[in-house]
Amino acid sequence: MPVIGIARFEHFFRAAGGVDVDRNDLKRYHDFVNQKLYDLLLIGQAAAKANARDIIESHDLPITKGLQESIHSFRRIDEEIELRPILAELAARPPLLALSEETQARLPLVVGGLSVALARTFKIIDPGVRRPMMREWETAFQIFDLLL
Repeated sequence: MPVIGIARFEHFFRAAGGVDVDRNDLKRYHDFVNQKLYDLLLIGQAAAKANARDIIESHDLPITKGLQESIHSFRRIDEEIELRPILAELAARPPLLALSEETQARLPLVVGGLSVALARTFKIIDPGVRRPMMREWETAFQIFDLLL
């Protein structure tokens, strides 16, 4: 990620969850985004196949009420930070099935919503945390694994 991307990433986590992250946290963040996006696409693929389609439509993705609210929060935060172009690159991974144009366009928002939810999860795990360490990252991953 370019230096400008790292600065936006750091600013985003402060705005979304009141926590400080640094370039060393990027690998954990990338792993999180890749795994959760894969999980959502895997379920989307199953829904598309169950409906005899070879294309994953936006409504095939299992977007919960909480994730939808996080996506809305991301949109508000992104107006200032403009992180969506960077997240579009993160969301550009080979899909299991083809994605509709609408689904492809929505993935950066989904990644943004997941990112907002992750940032806020650190404060739920430990309301006093300022700089999440490996323990908080691992706990957050376990929570998301239970839910997504």
